[in-house]
Amino acid sequence: MTPVGTKAKEFRHAVDLTEGGAVRTEDGTPLGDGPAWTAEHLLLAALLRCSVASLRHHARRAQIEVTRTTGSAASLFTRRESDGRFALTEVELVLDVGLEPEPGEDERSELLEKAERDCFIGASLTVKPTYRWSAG
Repeated sequence: MTPVGTKAKEFRHAVDLTEGGAVRTEDGTPLGDGPAWTAEHLLLAALLRCSVASLRHHARRAQIEVTRTTGSAASLFTRRESDGRFALTEVELVLDVGLEPEPGEDERSELLEKAERDCFIGASLTVKPTYRWSAG
């Protein structure tokens, strides 16, 4: 919770959609150019990248280096039982990361929990992502 009178940090991002459907970051870098990249794919890519960024942040604070990151994400969009609207109903991430020095089991669990908790994208979803980590 932010103390009264203290303004919380803000993180702003922007993308541009060009004629033909290409998406670019504010500096012009192409993102998922082409029709194979749907909005749903971009959401999964954002969730993966955010989860890794969150892990790196917490690892750095614990003086641990993240030496390897690979992974995948899969989702299910279907009608929600609560309101009958199509929405994200399941999302799972599988991440394989290298940590140096390798933390003990308790420290590793705490680090991965913080990475999941502090991913802005995952925290913004109404469906909680399921994570499967292999780390070492």
